Amino acid sequence: MEIRNIAIIAHVDHGKTTLTDAIMRQTGMVTDENASMDSNTLEKERGITIYSKNASVFYKGTKINIVDTPGHSDFGSEVERVLRSIDSVLLVVDAQEGPMPQTRFVLKKSLELGLHPIVVLNKIDKLAADVHRAHDQVFELFMELGATDKQLDFATVYAIGRDGVAKKNMDDDLHNLTPLLDTILEKVTPASADVSLPLRFQPFNLAYDNFLGRLAIGRIYEGSIKTGTKYVLKKIDGTVQSGKITKLYTFEGLKRKEIETAEAGDIVMLSGFSDIDIGETLCENETQEALPAIHVDEPTISLHLLVNNSPFAGQEGQFVTSRQIRERLEKELEVNVGMKIDFFHDSYKVYGRGELHISILIENMRREGFELQVSQPQVIFKDINGKRCEPFEEATVDVPENHSGIVIEKIGKRKGVMVDMKHHANQVRMIFEIPTRGLLGYRNEFLIDTRGEGILCSRLIGYRPAVEGITKRATGSMVSMVAGKALGFSLFNLQERGHLYIQPTTEVYEGMIIGDVSKGDDIAVNPIKGKRLTNMRAAGSDDAILLTPPLILTIERGLEIMNADEYLEVTPKSVRLRKQYLTEVARKRAQKTKVFTS
Repeated sequence: MEIRNIAIIAHVDHGKTTLTDAIMRQTGMVTDENASMDSNTLEKERGITIYSKNASVFYKGTKINIVDTPGHSDFGSEVERVLRSIDSVLLVVDAQEGPMPQTRFVLKKSLELGLHPIVVLNKIDKLAADVHRAHDQVFELFMELGATDKQLDFATVYAIGRDGVAKKNMDDDLHNLTPLLDTILEKVTPASADVSLPLRFQPFNLAYDNFLGRLAIGRIYEGSIKTGTKYVLKKIDGTVQSGKITKLYTFEGLKRKEIETAEAGDIVMLSGFSDIDIGETLCENETQEALPAIHVDEPTISLHLLVNNSPFAGQEGQFVTSRQIRERLEKELEVNVGMKIDFFHDSYKVYGRGELHISILIENMRREGFELQVSQPQVIFKDINGKRCEPFEEATVDVPENHSGIVIEKIGKRKGVMVDMKHHANQVRMIFEIPTRGLLGYRNEFLIDTRGEGILCSRLIGYRPAVEGITKRATGSMVSMVAGKALGFSLFNLQERGHLYIQPTTEVYEGMIIGDVSKGDDIAVNPIKGKRLTNMRAAGSDDAILLTPPLILTIERGLEIMNADEYLEVTPKSVRLRKQYLTEVARKRAQKTKVFTS
């Protein structure tokens, strides 16, 4: 049986998972209408793909292995390692939005590897969709990224992924996804299936099973593989290990199926090598040459993760000790290759590709019953040719024209430089090059400035000399000076000073941050102060208390707005901001010595 290996790549929310789900249903690989590639709880809630996943379909006697990849730039490491192991990509582009930052990132990687993408212009039913403009923008992007003449001659399919229909020409009728599947068979080269050579297998993804341990998902490039057989693992550092395959799986639809043997060209999952890692080579003997290693871009931000030691520690969580947190982080490293962790005696330094990348780990931990606290995210600086350099990002901003001024002003203060600006109807698309340090903490402010009508996307473009004078939003913290239950009367008087993070009856402790202050300086407040009781009537004393709804803290919002001398406390039920030093005396003493965890 011939095999085609493809990956579906796109910017976030351009419809690749919806398209994949429709392919699964129409080829009969799934019968449940609610079945989806985005099976993780967080993926369902957020509507985005976080982890790359494998599936397969059978069409006209051909097996098509499909890898669904994330579209958010923070999970770019999930995409990079997949592209090396497939033969072509479906580049899904929204017919209204056109190419976006992550479109450029994933397309650049695939073109560098010599792949010949198939372009799918999706969501052509949108009222504002402009198929011809989107096609021209994609062609220009191909040229800009240095595509060869053969790569520029890409096939284009027009689709509505939500309805499960596609067509090769805009004048054709829409019925099903057969035109897309036919294009895959026509344009994608069959996978090499030379079984006469000795085995060479390379993993591009990892999984973990409590009984089997680490699982490797990868492609068989040459030969065949069989369970119970001894093989040699060539590590990236040059060392060699030997071991035996204990379990072997292939993919059918969304499920994995246990098999005894598999041949070259197929994508399989195997167990038996507890130390196998991304990009290493599994082969039959030591004399074979290892496959080229897979490179994954380095993390760009870091933060400290600590045991929760607030006055409320241990009240809501099941796992609260340093040992339990260490074991959970070690398990994360088994599968999350885009993340790095330094283990210290009483804290852990976590390195990730962005705020969302790290916040997903924290959210998963809190749902599993962990309590922890984290410091403010910091960018990772590097010394390059004797110069101190920091990561820069290309930020693409789509906003209504009347909001463009405030966006240009705010990004300018954060040392962002506009490199392009285009008008379309009453919308403006602006492209900035901005330090990652300047972009940290801006997304929430951007939503407020654009009244929720703006779209901000970014991608890493490399390291450049560090800049000085980045001006961020100057707000202070409203810090509780007492412990107890917050009262509406006190919060009513405090809400004039800024935004509150808590509601009446919320339990607070000394050093807990209950809101921000517009003027920029920290103030100590008493949120449990009640109204003085008297038997005398006074004008206005019984006026109704009207409280503005509080700004509810989430993990992402907390990471954005926290200051360098604060911790974000995360438990299964609560997200709180607190000062690193809870008492005012301790904070003043620390201020003199500048001792903060960053």
